[in-house]
Amino acid sequence: MINFNGNIAAENDNILTQNRAFLYGDGVFETLKIINNKILFLEDHYFRLMASMRVVRMEIPMNFTMEFFEEQVLKLVHEKGISASARVRITVFRNDGGLYLPKTNEVSYLIHATPLDKASYALNTSEYEVDLYKDFYVTKQLLSSIKTTNKMINVTGSIFAHENGLANCLLVNDTKNVVEGLQGNLFMLIGKKLITPPISEGCLNGIMRKQILVLAKKLDGIEVLEEIISPFDLQKADELFLTNVITGIQPITKYRKKEFRSDLAHLLVQKLNESISEN
Repeated sequence: MINFNGNIAAENDNILTQNRAFLYGDGVFETLKIINNKILFLEDHYFRLMASMRVVRMEIPMNFTMEFFEEQVLKLVHEKGISASARVRITVFRNDGGLYLPKTNEVSYLIHATPLDKASYALNTSEYEVDLYKDFYVTKQLLSSIKTTNKMINVTGSIFAHENGLANCLLVNDTKNVVEGLQGNLFMLIGKKLITPPISEGCLNGIMRKQILVLAKKLDGIEVLEEIISPFDLQKADELFLTNVITGIQPITKYRKKEFRSDLAHLLVQKLNESISEN
């Protein structure tokens, strides 16, 4: 028996009782965007998910092919009638059993889908103010670069942003350098240099980060670099923006007293939509 919110119930009545993703954050996930019944950047998502499972020592079933996941995702969005534009999350978690030491490395998965209002990427040009979140730090290690179900720093950072009237916060690592936003990778334009922190700094190995790096390197007059960003660098920037698969590119309009333009962000969103329509 268990006590759930004051009610005594059979243990089997609550599927979370032994769920390792719930108990220990023993899970990894991917967030996908569907446009016109197609998973954007499917190959990149698939290989990142497989790499994440290997990092945390999960057993990868033989049927976990890219085609299998594509079929499972599209079957769900088709059934829900949202295949024109949808957000999908795939969560893979180690099966029940054990304490910190699991009884098995076999896994189960859960796919959840919700509709999106817009199919193509569009730039949100409304006010978007950020500040640093320094209550907790991102560690410079491999686990920080993958999407696990332990996202407490992102949760507490989001509460901090809400309480302080901010649109987002920027996370810093254990050497006090700026790593990323709460919901995406960070890019900074200074003059003609577009800079994003390297994965070794502890930032997420973002799928949209990869797309923007490829697109930006094709632009004339822009030097693309993966370099450390300090908090002092933010004050010198001409543009700051965040990237993720669902939003695409989100310009930051203000950091403390500094305001930023979004010319390059506008151009990159245009190039991003063009690249998607070509594929």
